[in-house]
Amino acid sequence: MRFMIIVKATRDSEAGVMPGEKLLAEMGAYHEELARAGVLLDGTGLKPSSAGWRVRYHGKERSVIDGPFTESKELIAGYTLIQVKSREEALEWTRRFPNPVGEGMDAEIEVRQLFELDDFGPSEAVDRMREIGMGTAG
Repeated sequence: MRFMIIVKATRDSEAGVMPGEKLLAEMGAYHEELARAGVLLDGTGLKPSSAGWRVRYHGKERSVIDGPFTESKELIAGYTLIQVKSREEALEWTRRFPNPVGEGMDAEIEVRQLFELDDFGPSEAVDRMREIGMGTAG
C-alpha cells in the first residue's frame, strides 16, 4: 500500500521562505529512518505556486492559469511517498512526521492512499500503464 504524506503550504512556503537548518535536520533524520525501514519511495518540497500553473478544462477547451494561487492552506508545499503493509503502519509513520513548520507552530499534514492498478480491474488501458511502470512502487 502506498501513501502520500502531504505537507500543506503556508504563507512562508508560498513566499519562498526556505526551512531552517534545524527543521531540515529533523526532516532528514525522519526520512533516513523511513529509508532504513525500507518504506521510503520519494519525498521533496515544492517550489511556491508562483512558479507553477494550472490547466483548466472547460468542455473541449483548455486554458493555462499561471500561479501564484490564493488560499495557501489548500496548496501543497511538499510530500513524502511511502510504501507500507497496512493503513495502521502508515498512520504510525505519519504520527512521527516532524512538524513541517517547526515545533510548537500550527501546521497540518494530510495523508492519502494511492490507487493501485489492481483497484481498477483488468483492462487494456491498465495493462498499458502497468507496462510503463505506472501505479506500482517500482
